[in-house]
Amino acid sequence: MTRPLAPIRLPANQPPQFYRGGAAIAALRGVDATAREFGPEDWVASTTTMFGQDTHGLTRLPDGRWLRDAVRADPEGWLGAEHVATFADSTALLVKLLDAGQRLPVHFHPPDTFARRHFDSHFGKTEAWIVVGTHGDDPRVHAGFREPQRPETVHEWVREQDAPAMLDALNTFTVRPGDTVYIPAGLPHAIGAGVFVVELQQPTDFSLTLEWRDFLDDPDRGHLGLGFDTAIEALDTSGWDAERLATLVRHTAGAEGSTVDLLAAGSAPYFRADQLRPDPVLVLDPSFIVLVVLDGAGTLRTERDGGLDLARGDTVVVPHAAGELELAGALTAVRCRPPAPGRRGGR
Repeated sequence: MTRPLAPIRLPANQPPQFYRGGAAIAALRGVDATAREFGPEDWVASTTTMFGQDTHGLTRLPDGRWLRDAVRADPEGWLGAEHVATFADSTALLVKLLDAGQRLPVHFHPPDTFARRHFDSHFGKTEAWIVVGTHGDDPRVHAGFREPQRPETVHEWVREQDAPAMLDALNTFTVRPGDTVYIPAGLPHAIGAGVFVVELQQPTDFSLTLEWRDFLDDPDRGHLGLGFDTAIEALDTSGWDAERLATLVRHTAGAEGSTVDLLAAGSAPYFRADQLRPDPVLVLDPSFIVLVVLDGAGTLRTERDGGLDLARGDTVVVPHAAGELELAGALTAVRCRPPAPGRRGGR
């Protein structure tokens, strides 16, 4: 079987969503944003479908194949033998550009154990946000209950759709470019209006939405058919004080160096992300990579080809079989990868 050898530049992949946004994605990619109001998510190098859908969310390669099918046809070529030994033919990663044109609802995601039991999935949905842009007067995020909550209280909020009470119970803080926030499965959270992130997550679309009114058509979409009694079993109702919350957040805006690890240590079993700034050349080990170019221009060369020109707004998928890479030029990029071979989460 012919293995993929070269990095592939990907077009935008914006499945329809229930909330507004997308202008920051369009600006990054250098395209007109006026045609779409509900394009707030760009699913990059996605082998994951939207919940309940056959193909929505999947990335189509320039040759017409779904990336999912290409990976399944040659998992070792795309992912490497060590990765396949742990994750079979799953990339174990979904990367999104997410531009919140309005505040997202209060929601949470299930851990692996809950997802196996209720969704027949090897993966839950742990995620992390790399803030790459903000706009508006008060770009902020909400994460984790400030104090422990009784499940009965949460059920009452959901029955009454008491959004003010839900938001008031959460920690909230302003973010700026360079901040990163790790969101373990189960943690209640919401991204505020004006926040633009590169999001890494496990490769599923399991969102359990406590605040469904004014966002979703009906409550069934909030609990994904489980019923809220069952869904809330996966919710982290513990309290997150400032000290505990600090373990999820990093501030990397002033970090120097050609390679900067971006995420809190707890995220390592689920995914990896670093900022790359060649000075003037950076050598990268073979890996399945999703690359997002945030600024500047340069070249990505492999051991086997003449290279791919890169510019601001490019998103690129790199197969493991491309081998060692050479990134050169005056650019800033985010390199997103699955967990290191042999590592995986599992709560």
